[in-house]
Amino acid sequence: MIEVKKIGVILEKSGQEFENDGVLNPAVIRIGDSVHMFYRAVQKGNQSTIGYCRFDGPLTIAERWEKPFMVPETAFESQGVEDARIVKIDDTYYMTYTGYDGINARGALATSSDLIHFKKQGLIVPPISYAKFVFLAEKGGKVNENYYHNHKFYYQEADPEKKIMLWDKNCIFFPRRINGKLVFLHRIRPGIQVVSISNLTELTEDFWEDYFAQLHERIVMDPVYPHENMYIGGGCPPIETEHGWVLIYHGVKETSKGLVYAACAALLELDNPLKELARLPYALISPTLDWELNGVVNNVVFPTGTALFGETLFIYYGAADDSIACATVNFKALVDELVSFKAK
Repeated sequence: MIEVKKIGVILEKSGQEFENDGVLNPAVIRIGDSVHMFYRAVQKGNQSTIGYCRFDGPLTIAERWEKPFMVPETAFESQGVEDARIVKIDDTYYMTYTGYDGINARGALATSSDLIHFKKQGLIVPPISYAKFVFLAEKGGKVNENYYHNHKFYYQEADPEKKIMLWDKNCIFFPRRINGKLVFLHRIRPGIQVVSISNLTELTEDFWEDYFAQLHERIVMDPVYPHENMYIGGGCPPIETEHGWVLIYHGVKETSKGLVYAACAALLELDNPLKELARLPYALISPTLDWELNGVVNNVVFPTGTALFGETLFIYYGAADDSIACATVNFKALVDELVSFKAK
């Protein structure tokens, strides 16, 4: 079993009004010796914006804004912009995030050439209802039946008109084009799926209808092990190695004390990331310490960003939806451990 060292909490809520209820789930990118962090800042009343801070090295805070970096501007994100991830592809930064309107949570994108001025590109997930998703996916067949077991979430007896759109979030781009294509992960419970496009204009309603008719061919990972028996979702942007893409993702299991979120690891094929090469049969980071076990949402380790310094991989994660913590692992040892679980 790979050895992981928990550094502890590295960012907590400040006295600023926009983050007086918690900071969590940060997008992270290393540039030079600095780590830029775009974190979810929650104001009381569950209003989310994106905050910003910069670290000298992986852990020393050098700058922190006293106002939000990104705020809701359109109807689909009226209640919050949440849980960003970031990569650089060619000369452009791609920041994905979840737009929440109080009912629906869906993946969106903003882009930048300088890491300061971002242009929102809008939703990049399908604008369809859950019912239509089921109809399209069932036409294609061969899909894990658990994809159809979410009707109670979408159609609650107390208010059957709410949550009618398909929740599709945890959108994360690969940090380069693959075979000339932009490729990103997304999550429709319970698994992780992959989209491959030449440009963003392809993401039309017709595209998604064709996509869901072949959904069984778009699923890269479904839950397998006990620590992820409820569902899984993308975590940190994939990291390229000679052996494949290292993916730190989150797994959720159901227990007598409620859901438990953990950080997990898998290896995807370089030229065809739809092919899973290996995954650890155990959680990489589980909630064991007080600040992971107790918070706004208990029992949560939610990884969203990494930074590699030398041989050490720093994994940044939301802890109990209340603060931001960090853990480290020897990256070569992690890759070797993953390779050891490849199918022979």
